[in-house]
Amino acid sequence: MASGAEARRQRDAAVVASLQVVLLAAFAVLARYDSSADPRGGAPHDALGPRYPIFQDVHVMIFVGFGFLMTFLRKYGYSSVSFNMLVGTLTVQWAIIVRGLFELEEDSKIHVSLTSLLSADLATAAVLISMGAVLGKTTPLQLILMSFIEIVIATANEYLGVQIFKAVDAGASMFVHVFGAYFGLAVSLVLGHGARIRKGEGNALEGASYTSDLFAMLGTMFLWMFWPSFNGALVEADAQHRAVINTYLSLASCCAVAFVLSALLSHDNKFDMVHIQNATLAGGVAVGTGADMLLQPWGALAVGAAAGALSVFGYARLQPFLLSRLRLHDTCGVHNLHGMPGLLAGAVGALAAGLASPEAYGGAAALAKAFPARAASAAALAGNATAAAALDGAGRAAGAQAGYQLLALAVTLAVACVGGLVTGFILKLPFLNGVSRDYWFSDEYHWEVPSENHSHKLENGNEQEDTKTETLYDSQLHI
Repeated sequence: MASGAEARRQRDAAVVASLQVVLLAAFAVLARYDSSADPRGGAPHDALGPRYPIFQDVHVMIFVGFGFLMTFLRKYGYSSVSFNMLVGTLTVQWAIIVRGLFELEEDSKIHVSLTSLLSADLATAAVLISMGAVLGKTTPLQLILMSFIEIVIATANEYLGVQIFKAVDAGASMFVHVFGAYFGLAVSLVLGHGARIRKGEGNALEGASYTSDLFAMLGTMFLWMFWPSFNGALVEADAQHRAVINTYLSLASCCAVAFVLSALLSHDNKFDMVHIQNATLAGGVAVGTGADMLLQPWGALAVGAAAGALSVFGYARLQPFLLSRLRLHDTCGVHNLHGMPGLLAGAVGALAAGLASPEAYGGAAALAKAFPARAASAAALAGNATAAAALDGAGRAAGAQAGYQLLALAVTLAVACVGGLVTGFILKLPFLNGVSRDYWFSDEYHWEVPSENHSHKLENGNEQEDTKTETLYDSQLHI
């Protein structure tokens, strides 16, 4: 007869299989090819061409960049990269369905196109950011449940920000990075991991090795190189060109400043690998909201420099403070890489929106492309039906657009925190069987590991055979 631990693994596998069946049924009922992929749709034969390379870049970021960035834990590499893949593959399917329901076509079907896949990858990034806050302390089933809840809330929040507030967020720094970071931090706070770690009840495996840090740097390099595609994925023409330039320059200055601040704030003024793996990417986050705006090259460099300094300070000083005072444990430091730089991005976007003028953008039509709500309203264009159809907007002034940008940022932060708190309480339900602290940051419970690691080492150095560790796991208090 299967042990309690084996029975839970079997149950979890059955749940994942059931979710895949449900997703298949949802696609069968709701989804169809978009006209660009349908032989009867009449779309140009090269419709895939222009956006597919960017989709590939973003896809690599999601499954290679995020996955390997989280492999810094020395005994959690299997779980980091593979749970990233498992959660990601389910989440992209769920995101297509959820986002599609917000954008149903006239035939009440979800039309799946390359843009659908790209948008699903971007939505999945928020989930993987949240995963970083609770990495090593949660089960795959908890992560999957968190992702399904989060996608619904994040999509609704983005709809509110884009369709109702008409905020602009080209690189999704508000709707992905801010949301994902603070949602995950709220989940972590409710699960209570930080309180136990602060009391010295953590696990000695929370740390890196020389080899695991090198693997994590591989993830950093993929993310660093492809971030311009992430920020420019859903904009076009000259706006996409600006997004690539601004992101590239922001990342470059961010990297330089991160190295400098790492040496200044670290012991013996040596570089800290945690800073280099993470803070060097903060420039991509901080420039995201305004990536397609007229920041000018020097502005992009300034944003990147500020982000690098802010992120390193977060890792070196703020993260220990939050653990000590708020009992908030953040495994990957998502607050420092995604949270604070995302808030900076929202502020930069609001400032750039407030300074935007028709003269700077080359006319009212070009300005309306960048900020749709700045277009004249239909009432104002009543005498010109053609213009009204093309440019119908809210007729906002620059200051009003800046205000709505800040409103979208504030609402995103609030929704993420409340949604994360509620999700955290759901994940604490006893039947989900959270991970015992003796197995935090360890692959051993979930994976077949090489023979030299088959015996579980507790903090006091005593070894237990596999059968004994199963009994120990079953008897521990799960959180």
